[in-house]
Amino acid sequence: MRYNRFIVCGDSYSEGMTDEVIDGNYRGWADRVADEMAKHSDNFSYANLAIRGKLVNQVVSDQVPEAVKFITGKDTLISFHAGANDALRPGYDAAKTIAQYQSAVRELAKTGATILLFTVLEDTGNKGRGSEVWKKRFSEFNKAIREVADEVGAIITDANDLDFFKDNRFLAFDRLHLNAEGHWRVAHGVLEVLNYPNDPAWKVPLPPAKPTPWIKERITGVLWFFVFALPWIIRRLQGKSSGDGRTAKYPQPISWPRV
Repeated sequence: MRYNRFIVCGDSYSEGMTDEVIDGNYRGWADRVADEMAKHSDNFSYANLAIRGKLVNQVVSDQVPEAVKFITGKDTLISFHAGANDALRPGYDAAKTIAQYQSAVRELAKTGATILLFTVLEDTGNKGRGSEVWKKRFSEFNKAIREVADEVGAIITDANDLDFFKDNRFLAFDRLHLNAEGHWRVAHGVLEVLNYPNDPAWKVPLPPAKPTPWIKERITGVLWFFVFALPWIIRRLQGKSSGDGRTAKYPQPISWPRV
């Protein structure tokens, strides 16, 4: 199957944080996938509605209705990824989040578009109570994603059997979002499941990491806390989001690649 339109719904993962910046926007795995898809279509267009920090209900209420307007049928590929921000919140309601997610996928599937879904990496390789909570929540969430994918015939990309993705060198300094190398690998993984040309090197693990001096680890940890963790905590207390006031980078289908 070759697609003539690619529409992306989601949060920071799909927006592209924190890949390289091009024309003021993060590039991200989705832009990279669109680059390859465009080579195989004479009339390719791309829309990316994703905005960082959005919860599943915001993606469903704000982005999905817009995405539906742009769907032209089976030749439209629509990526939907939401819920991770919900699962990271202290008051996470699994049943409500999963119900909203699955309902949105079913609605998108009714349009006749091809649906692309993602699981979340459950075992990040980290230890501690926080990591155990992460694993439990996303194990349950991923099960729900696989169930609805089977139900509607969606394509699913799942990194949970790929141990090399636990390597934190694929993460940016904030320890949460992918860096350029991470987005490149996700993009080629997506291209593989879509049966587009891809670089098989995306599955090759990085060479063993060199030991980091303890003083550098300590300094890095302190900087991380004040630059990322503390502002995140403050936003939660204030009821704010990193996506407040932001608009999508490509809110309607545009000819791609941009020239």
